[in-house]
Amino acid sequence: MKFALAIPTVAMAIVLSSATAHAQGTAQSITANRTDVVQLASGYRASKMLGAPVYDENKNKIGKIDDLIVSPKDSVTYAILSIGGFLGVGRHLIAVPFSDLQIVDKQFRLRGLTSDSLKAMSEFKYATPTP
Repeated sequence: MKFALAIPTVAMAIVLSSATAHAQGTAQSITANRTDVVQLASGYRASKMLGAPVYDENKNKIGKIDDLIVSPKDSVTYAILSIGGFLGVGRHLIAVPFSDLQIVDKQFRLRGLTSDSLKAMSEFKYATPTP
């Protein structure tokens, strides 16, 4: 069944890679890279990572993944970790590059940092939307 769904996706990618789009009367070429759908399917879904616990290298829980943000400047993914607090009260949000998290035994681990050192980091605050 997964193979049957992958064929139309690959076919669409091939069609899009050679398509030409017209925006305001000007021809623009659209290029698409081929995606290895089998490799992609073995990746991690953001929806499953949200709320996942994060441990230090000694397997002590230090927080949880609160959000994932992709930087518009350089397309680097950051994990927003919720550290401390109880039921959302007193929590401290911090941003760490997703590449700093390691997955060991199906657990997210953050090496070299403790709960106390994370609490000492600058708090992450979401940008307020401009009207």
